[in-house]
Amino acid sequence: MNIDNLQVKNEFEKYESRISKALEHLKSELLTVRAGRANPQILNKIVVDYYGTPTPLNQMANITVPDARTLMISLWDTSMLKEVSKVISASDIGINPSDDGKNIRLVFPQLTEERRKELCKQIKKTAEDSKVVLRNERRDILEAVKRLKKDNGVTEDEVVVIEKEVQKILDKAIESADKFFKEKEAEILEV
Repeated sequence: MNIDNLQVKNEFEKYESRISKALEHLKSELLTVRAGRANPQILNKIVVDYYGTPTPLNQMANITVPDARTLMISLWDTSMLKEVSKVISASDIGINPSDDGKNIRLVFPQLTEERRKELCKQIKKTAEDSKVVLRNERRDILEAVKRLKKDNGVTEDEVVVIEKEVQKILDKAIESADKFFKEKEAEILEV
């Protein structure tokens, strides 16, 4: 963009930053959806009370994938085995942990057709929600530009150029969101 207005450049930097944060959030949300394969990312939201301190599970254990449908959790402090098992059972990941006294195993069952469709609906809603956030970011920057125009900070011609640039960035971001959704959908529907 070739507008030399510092305020407009600042607004654009904020806009692009918020757009990339929204896309990163969508990516991380999609990673936590279980797709019938062992994926350590689904444990990212598991937090255990470790001697009075809420601690993410991945900060107190090694999490490995011994085969395509199994996660192995090797705790550094094996005295927390029962507590971690209880937290995983109570979480929304839908897998019952089994422990052998040293490690916790999570075996991912094969997804049913009904569950696959349900997961696809869930991730579609997540993707649509992120698109709403992206469109809201567009609205916010356009309102900021209109305020600048009212304060004689930018001309009418510059507003038209800015609106086109904002739309171009939004279109690219929505295309990325759709791509993330399609990839996850294909992963879920893969048998």
